[in-house]
Amino acid sequence: MATSFQELIFDPQVIRRFDVSGPRYTSYPTADRFVEAFDAEAYRLWLGRRTIGGISRPLSLYVHIPFCNTICYYCACNKIITKDHGRSAKYLKYLAKELKMQAAALEGSHEVVQLHFGGGTPTFLSNDELRQLMASIREHFQLVPNGEYSIEVDPRKVDAETVALLAELGFNRMSVGVQDFDPAVQKAVNRIQSLAETHLVIEAARASGFKSVSVDLIYGLPKQNVISFNHTLEEVIGLSPDRLSIYNYAHLPRLAKPQRRINESELPSPDAKLQILQLAIRRLTDAGYVFIGMDHFAKPDDELTVAQRQGRLHRNFQGYSTHAEADLMAFGVSAISKVGPSYCQNYKTIEEYYDALDRDVLPVMRGIELTPDDLLRRSIIQALMCHFALSIESIEIAHLIDFKSYFAVELADLAEMAKADLLSIDDQWLNVLPRGRMLVRNIAMVFDRYLRGDRERARYSKVI
Repeated sequence: MATSFQELIFDPQVIRRFDVSGPRYTSYPTADRFVEAFDAEAYRLWLGRRTIGGISRPLSLYVHIPFCNTICYYCACNKIITKDHGRSAKYLKYLAKELKMQAAALEGSHEVVQLHFGGGTPTFLSNDELRQLMASIREHFQLVPNGEYSIEVDPRKVDAETVALLAELGFNRMSVGVQDFDPAVQKAVNRIQSLAETHLVIEAARASGFKSVSVDLIYGLPKQNVISFNHTLEEVIGLSPDRLSIYNYAHLPRLAKPQRRINESELPSPDAKLQILQLAIRRLTDAGYVFIGMDHFAKPDDELTVAQRQGRLHRNFQGYSTHAEADLMAFGVSAISKVGPSYCQNYKTIEEYYDALDRDVLPVMRGIELTPDDLLRRSIIQALMCHFALSIESIEIAHLIDFKSYFAVELADLAEMAKADLLSIDDQWLNVLPRGRMLVRNIAMVFDRYLRGDRERARYSKVI
C-alpha cells in the first residue's frame, strides 16, 4: 500500500549519493526524443482521430506568450526581450490563425476544461491584447464553467486593474513569479521586485475571486544563503499562497545564453544548496503545506492535494494537474501538444513559426507517436511522480504484461535504491518511501528506455 503523502525525510547523504542529471518528466518520452518525421500532417491526423472508440476527451489549452520587457539572467525559457507591442500585435494575428487551423482539424468536442497562458511573460500583453486573445480562443473553443483557467504573472508589470480584467476574462488561477526577495540576489539576476508589489497582486487576485494563487521560488541563485532565503520564506509564508513551487536553479550557460551574465563564483556550493532546500522543506511543512512531489507544495485543502489523496493527480507540461483525461492542444512558439498517443512541438523561433503559418501549414517542428512500450513506461513514470506508488497488478492488467519478466533489468537496478530505503517493492506494490521522495525523478529514470539507449545526460539539469 502507498504511505501517507505528507511523509518526507530529507537525507543529505542519500541525496548526494543518488543525485544525478535527469529529465523532469513533464512528458514521456521527453521532448528531446521527438523526431522531425512526426510533422504537421501527423499532428493533423491525430486531431482528426480523437473520437476513436467513441471517446472524446475534454481539452486542455496552452498558449505560449514569448515576450518579456526585461531579461532575468537565470531564465532558460523560450522568450523574446522587447518593449515593442508592434511585435506582440503581429504575434496575436498568427496565434489567431493557428487557433483557427487547429480547431478546424479537431474532431469531437471543443469543450475546454483547462487553459494556461505561459511564457515569457503573458502579462506583457496590454489589456486590449488580452481581450483580443481570449476572444480568439472563445471563437473556436467553449470554456466550460468552473474550469481551471490559469496565467503566469510578473508582479512588476501588473496592477489591480489588470488582475480584475483577468478575472473578467475568465481566469481563476494565477502563478506569481517571485524567485527571491533578497535585494542582493535580485540585483545579481536582474529581477528587482518588491514585497509590496507582490502583495498587491496576490491580494488583488483574492479580491477578484481567484480560486488559487501559486508562488514560484528558485534555490541555488547567486548570492543566496540559508539566512537570506529564510527571510524570503518568512515573507512568502506571510503571503499565504495556496501553492508553492521551489525550483532548482540549473546553471547551464552553454544552453541558456542569459546565464552567462551570472557570476559563477557567487553561486552557492552544492552543500549550501542542499541546506537551503532542507530549510525550505522544513519551513513549508511546519507552515502546514503538503509536499506534492518534485518541487511542489500545496495547502491540505488545495485541489492538487485532494487529487493526490484520491489518486487523481496527473503531470503534464504545466506541472501537476487534476485533468489526466484531457487532450492538450498548444499554441505559439515552442509550445508542446499531447493528443491521443502523440506529442508534438511547434517551431522554436518566431520566424519559422510565422513562415509555416504563412504557408497555411500547422507550425509543427517535431513530435512522436507513442509505442505500446512508451505508453506502458509513461503510465509507470506518471504513477511514481504523482503518487509515489505503483500498483504492479494494475500495470499488468492494463498493459497485458508480466511485470517481473518485462522489467527484470529495471528491478535489478532498483535493488540498490531499495537497500538505501528509497523504495520498497513486493509482488503487488512499488512504493517510494519517505527517504526517496526527494529523489523520485531518479527512481522514474530507471524505467526510461531512452536513457538506457544513451547515457548522455549533459542536456539535463541535476535532480536536486
